[in-house]
Amino acid sequence: MKIMDILIRDAVILDLGIRGKRDVLAEMAAALAKVEPQIEADRLLEVLEEREALQSTGIGEGVAIPHGKLAGLDRLVASFARSREGIDFDSIDGQPTHHFFLLVVPEHSGGQYLKALARISRFFRDSDFRQKLADAESLEDAVRTIEEEDAKL
Repeated sequence: MKIMDILIRDAVILDLGIRGKRDVLAEMAAALAKVEPQIEADRLLEVLEEREALQSTGIGEGVAIPHGKLAGLDRLVASFARSREGIDFDSIDGQPTHHFFLLVVPEHSGGQYLKALARISRFFRDSDFRQKLADAESLEDAVRTIEEEDAKL
């Protein structure tokens, strides 16, 4: 599975600014809902908050991978957001989170869901990849960085 096959370019946000965890999730849900007719922003936010209540998706090293299953969705979709300042996302290492990769999957998806999460996690283990995303000056730069990493794995 290639991340570029599920990344919704028009939902990428390169400057979240300084906000709280709920604000990040709400902004990312709204961005996806604008371009994906099957997604209702409030319902997606509810699903993401339910998942976060179980355990933070802040995996450390400045990265969070919020995710959830959504009824009525017919395919996996993803978006990316960045905060240059960093946001308290209850990350496991207690550090501010800068990179957010949102994954939304159909309610009854199985293996694809786990494969996508694993692939995204692998991307962000690479400190060079994280730095290139941090340095991206434009949407095109950020998408190109993700494309290049996607081609490697």
